[in-house]
Amino acid sequence: MSVIELGDSIPSLTSHAVSMSLPTWADNVGYEEGDKQIWDKLTTGYPRFFIHKSIDAFADAIIARYGNPNQKAMLFPSTTSAQRCRDFIKAKGEPSLTGDVEVVDMVLHIEEETSEIIAKISPSISAVIYHSDLFPVAKQYWQHSGDGISSRRAEFCHSLFSDGKLVAAALPQPVMNQKKGPKRYQRASIDNTPSLLDNKVSPKRNSNAAEIQESTQFLEERFGRNLDISLINNAKVSLRRRIAGPLTDEVNLAAVKPSSPEKTSSSHGVTPDDVYLYPCGMNAIFNTHRMLLQSRGQRKSISFGFPYVDTLKILQKFGPGCIFYGHGSSEDLDDLEARLQAGERYLALFCEFPGNPLLNTPDLKRIRKLAEAYDFAVVVDDTIGTSINVHVLPYADIVVSSLTKIFSGDCNVMGGSAILNPQGRYYNSLKKAYEADHEGNNNYWAEDIIFMERNSRDFIKRIKKINHTAEAICDLLKSHPLVKDVYYPKYNPSTKQFYDDCRTPDGGYGGLISFVFHKKEHAIAFYDRIETAKGPSLGTNFTLTSPYVLLAHYWELDWAGEFGVPPDLLRVSVGVEDTEELVSRFVVALKAAEAVGY
Repeated sequence: MSVIELGDSIPSLTSHAVSMSLPTWADNVGYEEGDKQIWDKLTTGYPRFFIHKSIDAFADAIIARYGNPNQKAMLFPSTTSAQRCRDFIKAKGEPSLTGDVEVVDMVLHIEEETSEIIAKISPSISAVIYHSDLFPVAKQYWQHSGDGISSRRAEFCHSLFSDGKLVAAALPQPVMNQKKGPKRYQRASIDNTPSLLDNKVSPKRNSNAAEIQESTQFLEERFGRNLDISLINNAKVSLRRRIAGPLTDEVNLAAVKPSSPEKTSSSHGVTPDDVYLYPCGMNAIFNTHRMLLQSRGQRKSISFGFPYVDTLKILQKFGPGCIFYGHGSSEDLDDLEARLQAGERYLALFCEFPGNPLLNTPDLKRIRKLAEAYDFAVVVDDTIGTSINVHVLPYADIVVSSLTKIFSGDCNVMGGSAILNPQGRYYNSLKKAYEADHEGNNNYWAEDIIFMERNSRDFIKRIKKINHTAEAICDLLKSHPLVKDVYYPKYNPSTKQFYDDCRTPDGGYGGLISFVFHKKEHAIAFYDRIETAKGPSLGTNFTLTSPYVLLAHYWELDWAGEFGVPPDLLRVSVGVEDTEELVSRFVVALKAAEAVGY
């Protein structure tokens, strides 16, 4: 395969890509250390860590109109999410700078005859305007919560803003002469310019060649038909049905009836009404924590197992805090049980199944028994295991997942979900909280929904292929003398049984593999040589390699090491490539490591 150049999007020429290329070990170090030569080449990045340039451009335009040169803006899809960011900045920021933090709500100002068309996609923006020195604090909220707007929403709303159709609610609104909504969502505009949903893209200020190519190719080649804006609601319904119960490869969106009674359910009683969609996986976790606090009161939580970085930050920074069991071991559960027996009480236990990056699996059976005995909720993130390979809902009150990963696969759209267990003891109170959270449930942008629905139609087929190839890669790595350890659910003797307890009859062990060489020099040589995409994220349809610990924990490597996480660990997210061809690439990269010497 051809090498993706440093800083290019992954996939290449994709305006809304979820990853970016860091093709050498040194590039990853430079990225973490803020090397200007590296950062200047980045066209995009993982959206919660790298604010998309289209979002930055829109924020700058809002500041130019409503702020001053000493201010910046952070953009959100609703007033409520923006207010949460404002409150976070005021609580965490330097007091001398937080007095002027404000929220500016941008509302649609178009004539009544077009309001019904545009209302379907809710093109609202709320900007948190703050002193520029507070950016690191505002960025924390953006990264941890996942509340921020998507790049597609930014492009569309920036166009409205530039045309005077999106204005600050509290300021005088200009008189509009235009009688139609934005061309991007018209079936036929007054000047006969085709819209995006007519399989073509009309000119707009923020478009570029890659954006036009991506949208046009996606809609023409993958949909193969025109799409009406009304199908966005149908796509949302289809997604919820796919997550809840029987997954199907093909869906005729025009035939979906969102208003029909929900009869589709899985064998465990979940209906699509129990599935909630969010703009990204971390936002699903963030809102799940919020809903638990609202429904069960202000209690500390439990973070069990070495976590994805922002899950722990959410539990630590929002609410009363948490206790952290970084090993996720039986001994940790012994300690937790002793605390519970001594009278300590908790809101919920959060864990991943399996964990990232060591692929350890928590003992959900024992956790469930403790939860029943001592009254705490269980939240399981099955992003890595996937609902095809593992069935964790019987042990959980809420199952959260990042749809951005293998559910989508195409690495060009974000999304997240939360599933409530109808058999759970907190189901009724949680259901009320989720249903009352209208803004949280409606912040997923229309175009992102369309892309996610289409990407996920072949979810099952991809998972089965990836399971097979991942085991072949594992076998190769385990047999090589330079490789010290391979981390994979199937090969972890201490936690494999816990995984198998939840494995579905036809389920495999997933597509994520981590491994460590005996020497750092071997890891560097292997990484620099391996012919795969190289960058952050996982669950892509193409194989993606990353020195994960460097990227996720560069400034806390010693802390990660306390929990057995090696600093030179390599993580591979296996894709759908031909198994033999992919194995041969790994053989070549291993030979590069051998050339360093034993």
